Amino acid sequence: MRKVIYFMSMSLDGYIEGPDGDIGWHQVDDELHRAFNERLAAMGGFLHGRVVHELMADFWPTADQDPANAGTMAEFAVIWRDMPKYVYSRTLQRADWNTTVFHDVVPEEVMALKEQPGGDLALGGAGLAASFAALGLIDEYWVYVHPVLIGRGRPMFPLTDTRTPLRLAGTGAFGNGVVELRYERAEKPSAR
Repeated sequence: MRKVIYFMSMSLDGYIEGPDGDIGWHQVDDELHRAFNERLAAMGGFLHGRVVHELMADFWPTADQDPANAGTMAEFAVIWRDMPKYVYSRTLQRADWNTTVFHDVVPEEVMALKEQPGGDLALGGAGLAASFAALGLIDEYWVYVHPVLIGRGRPMFPLTDTRTPLRLAGTGAFGNGVVELRYERAEKPSAR
């Protein structure tokens, strides 16, 4: 069965974006972008909310047509265009670029997606991830910690009263100082 993987970059102090949606602090060089491309190309689909999807759809469909975006950026444009996308939105009725729209996060629908053949499903966006986490639908967390403190912004993990035990599945480090942390959900201990 496919997994849902929350795949996100964050600052060392836990933010995915700064004030006013600023992501200019991301340190995505060619080495890191190659790693992202490799991991995301193996996925079976992208799960996003409307805002993330519209941001992606405003840039990636034609990004490889601009010579300034050669190399890893052009490679990702092809990955993004070809990848099945699942957008969760209560207002969006349809979307282009190989996209299916869902109006709510329904566990049975997510399980049906997980049961389809193909690669795992990359989940992006803190709001949507919070909805998935509240329903116990995230199998793994792939966090890319950037070596910067931004002080405030949108946190990767919203406040919650739920504890989710995790087990370290892997780590990596990149020349630009970004650290990759991969965690999987730990099985709940059995009652004795």
